Amino acid sequence: MVKTLKQTNADFPILSQRVNDEKLVYLDNAATAQRPNQVISALDHFYQHDNANVHRGVHTLAERATEAYEDARHKVQRFINAAQPQEVIWTKGCTDGLNLVASTYGDSHVTAGDEIVISIMEHHSNLIPWQQLAIKKHATLKYIGLTPDGELDMDDARNQITDKTKIVAVAHASNVMGTVNPLKQLAKIAHQHGAVLVGRRCPICPPHASGYD
Repeated sequence: MVKTLKQTNADFPILSQRVNDEKLVYLDNAATAQRPNQVISALDHFYQHDNANVHRGVHTLAERATEAYEDARHKVQRFINAAQPQEVIWTKGCTDGLNLVASTYGDSHVTAGDEIVISIMEHHSNLIPWQQLAIKKHATLKYIGLTPDGELDMDDARNQITDKTKIVAVAHASNVMGTVNPLKQLAKIAHQHGAVLVGRRCPICPPHASGYD
């Protein structure tokens, strides 16, 4: 049974308060999503009953914590349609994850003269890591422009992505404009030139979870 909007709002205790004598309406989910009662209760239960290091101990609490940890990985795998749970890697958040990709995969695959391509609509979390990597590796950072109506200019994408391109890093959706970018199409173009696509999907993943090759 699908919940109504009113029923869904009731799951979020923070939305029950009033701000400036008005019912709180929260629209900044692209930056930080609020937590429903189910998540708050699960965290509370974990810290009261199961808190222990995962994959580090053989005592009962550690085993329960590890089981919950890996069960969450399987749930995320199904949610985003990943091929296997090993594809799900926990990070502190999207910014941390993108920095991790840039400082590991990027650092080992980008060399002097290579290209990194991003769009001009990128959030700082998908801009700064590539700027720093380009400076460190003496690579070129290129930008895909927008059409007059705020869509990603796919003709410009085809021009910017070349055989020198090693990484294409683009948000699935803009935090500011809400523009949804065609990641599958971008991945195809990137792969044709031997590059990989890094998709920043955190603003759109909850309402539009789906897998990508």
